[in-house]
Amino acid sequence: MDFEQKYTDEQEQFRKEVRVWMEANVPEEMKEPINRRADFTEEMFEFWKPKFRELAGKGWLLYTCAYPKEYGGGGRSAAQETILAEEFHRYRVPRISNYYSLPILLVWGTEEQKRQFLVPLMKGEEFSWWKLTEPHSGADLASYQSRAVRDGDDWLLSGTNVFISGRGMPDWLFGPMLTDSDAPRHRNLGLFFIPCPAPGLEVRAMSLLNGDEQHFIFMDNVRVPGNHLIGGDHQGWQVANTGLEQEHGSRGQAFPADPVVDSLVAYMQERADEDPVRQQVGAAARIDGHVHDLFTKRTYWMHTGRLEAQWEGPASSLYGREYGLRNAGRVREVMGMYSLLDTHDSMAPHQGLQEAEQRNSLQHMHGAGSLNINKVIVARRIGISRTRERSAPMHATAPA
Repeated sequence: MDFEQKYTDEQEQFRKEVRVWMEANVPEEMKEPINRRADFTEEMFEFWKPKFRELAGKGWLLYTCAYPKEYGGGGRSAAQETILAEEFHRYRVPRISNYYSLPILLVWGTEEQKRQFLVPLMKGEEFSWWKLTEPHSGADLASYQSRAVRDGDDWLLSGTNVFISGRGMPDWLFGPMLTDSDAPRHRNLGLFFIPCPAPGLEVRAMSLLNGDEQHFIFMDNVRVPGNHLIGGDHQGWQVANTGLEQEHGSRGQAFPADPVVDSLVAYMQERADEDPVRQQVGAAARIDGHVHDLFTKRTYWMHTGRLEAQWEGPASSLYGREYGLRNAGRVREVMGMYSLLDTHDSMAPHQGLQEAEQRNSLQHMHGAGSLNINKVIVARRIGISRTRERSAPMHATAPA
């Protein structure tokens, strides 16, 4: 099967324009580090903040380029978005904000909220973090205990979160809070945008296996205005699921990067490895990668065609996470102890990429909810669970 995208002359001219900008604006020392979660510095964050504003002004900011121009997006086509994704990967442009807030605001925000929150995020002027996991419940979002209490026209927010991913310091935290302890599950939450910094709010880094880009969040009567509530005060579960729908794979990708498999195959080619067992292992990794490509391509096609994905996105996410862990084992089988040499070791193949991914592959089993949550979502969507569900609305499929 031919996996190569055929671009028109006009699209290739667009790629040349992007590359000219990248060559002039992306110095080697500011590219995404190989060990991205451990070696990304505050200096890099400060360097990229104005660059993201510049990219957004050109309609080239990858995660907003296909969103509506009226709210600061690029209004770009699917082909242009794909070209930008390829060039961002080529020049190792980092990701410094969480963009799951964008579909949430597009679907659920009032016009006033879109102007207040969405436009600065789209333009790269402000950055946000997704505030979800609590210490007591892990991936069980419906058992939320962090509380929001009305105080006149405002809300007072108190609670604790863990494993909150982000770089630098955000302008906004967004996520659910318990607004009614007497209401049933899924009808007892509200979703808030929380300014950062704020009195009563503390953000503290966590030192973990995969680096220090995850955080504790502590809130003690953090005051937010009433218009920072997105949707109704009992709709937080439904609002959050619009963001989670994208996080669980329902936006897809036309050509997802697969540096782990690329590095593994290159390692074998460089050494002219003729061992038939290792060759089979490398071939299996490449085949798994192509299967994942097909999953993500289908979902991307559905998203850009404004078709409502049901099980397709979560199934793609589930396959990708499981094959990523399988490939970590294959890398160790082929590369042996060299797969465990980090980026600071001169003998590390490909600058230590595989060592970083050995650790990251474990973290991927828990990001966006644990693997069993992913399986439950697929089961509910294909009708083999005790309960059934349909996909949450996204900006491409929600009614106006």
